[in-house]
Amino acid sequence: MESADVEMKESQPVAPAADGPVPSNSTPSASSNVLQLLKEIASLVEIGAYTKEVRRIARAVRLTIVLRRKLTAPSVSAFLNQTLVAGSEAHSRLSSYLPKEDELDMDVDTETSTTQLSTKHTLPELEIYCYLLVLIFLIDQKKYDEAKACSSASIARLKNLNRRTIDVLASRLYFYYSYSYELTNCLAEIRRNLLALHRMATLRRDELGQETLLNLLLRNYLHYNLYDQAEKLRSKAPRFEAHSNQQFCRYLFYLGKIRTIQLEYTDAKESLLQAARKAPVAARGFRIQCNKWAVIVRLLLGEIPERTVFMQKGMKKALEPYFELTNAVRIGDLELFRSVADKFSDTFTSDRTNNLIVRLRHNVIRTGLRNISIAYSRISLADVAKKLRLDSPNPVADAECIVAKAIRDGAIDATIDHAKGWMESKETGDVYSTNDPQSAFDSRIVFCLNMHNDAVKALRFPPNSHKKEKESAEKRRERQQQEEELAKHIAEEDDDDF
Repeated sequence: MESADVEMKESQPVAPAADGPVPSNSTPSASSNVLQLLKEIASLVEIGAYTKEVRRIARAVRLTIVLRRKLTAPSVSAFLNQTLVAGSEAHSRLSSYLPKEDELDMDVDTETSTTQLSTKHTLPELEIYCYLLVLIFLIDQKKYDEAKACSSASIARLKNLNRRTIDVLASRLYFYYSYSYELTNCLAEIRRNLLALHRMATLRRDELGQETLLNLLLRNYLHYNLYDQAEKLRSKAPRFEAHSNQQFCRYLFYLGKIRTIQLEYTDAKESLLQAARKAPVAARGFRIQCNKWAVIVRLLLGEIPERTVFMQKGMKKALEPYFELTNAVRIGDLELFRSVADKFSDTFTSDRTNNLIVRLRHNVIRTGLRNISIAYSRISLADVAKKLRLDSPNPVADAECIVAKAIRDGAIDATIDHAKGWMESKETGDVYSTNDPQSAFDSRIVFCLNMHNDAVKALRFPPNSHKKEKESAEKRRERQQQEEELAKHIAEEDDDDF
């Protein structure tokens, strides 16, 4: 999904530094174009702050994410000089994180901006946006230590600001704050701070911040396999209407992982499939992870995923190990299942699904046993053990226990003759004489109704649209009155004709 998931002024010109040459991929014209785009984004933030229109600031964040690949040290430095007051704490701190580049190409534009912006006072929204811009640039440049320092400084500054127009920028800073520590394997260090930030966002009624921080805390706990703590936090956190589709998708994914570990496979399947369905098409990595976990959960439920799941555009190679695993479970071949698990053990370990695949062994045996019960009306337990390829000291006794458990669980309809040592299958009945078709149609209808309700809830209306509705209602009343008068006139004419 986005990498998130995945968003003024100067008093004196900065003297050019000669510590290093301009990078070969940043020409003066390209840097000037980037700087101009950053100015336009800053104006969006400024207008949104003055008019209290959060949507403008959200649009500025989206434009910044699009522009991030074109950012260079000179363009970011020049933008800071034009946006922040030279000599201020924010300007000094952010400038120290940037590498010293040759800024001769930016001098002319910087000097003109100095005379225009020197009399203004930097808005808090612009200051926080500068923190976000520098932090994104440092992460993209793989300068993770500087990114950690910058993110910590930005969080310390955020704690002193309580403005609803900063909430969108703050949510992005929270994400990159956690991401920078995750890249340096220091997630445990910020857990206490994330909890304090979540409490602060709750007290300030910053619902977008609560969404983001709850997901970051869940990710933090799951990173260290602390599933019980994650579930306790999730169950006690405040619940409200989702404000961000991306954060809601992440929440569903983490909820699906927690439910899977807790053996609640039905709820886990629903959460994981919904997360994969709601995720943006561009968030391919996130959708791949959702599909990997969803495939494992469906196999644990005894379902076989459709082939189209593994053939989605851009996912075929990543889902290949899970496709072979599904094939082994579908056939019920225990030997093939072991070979696939050994072949892709590194992949399963990196995906953290190794423990779940160990649980699948029982499903493979059950599937093979179901195939045997369908194919044979009567078969000896020794042949059952041979066909299941049980590698135990006493395979016949193990086969007898497995068959007995499958009969008790309702997986197969058969009986065991202990004296003669065989399994006798009963005739398969007509499935359409049972309630299974009705249950299948009911589940599909419920799914369609839920999707319709979600679509209705997601409808958006332009601002002040209720005023237009009032005007149209007045016109409607006038039209109805005219129609009534016309109907009376026509009725009177008909009476005259008689």
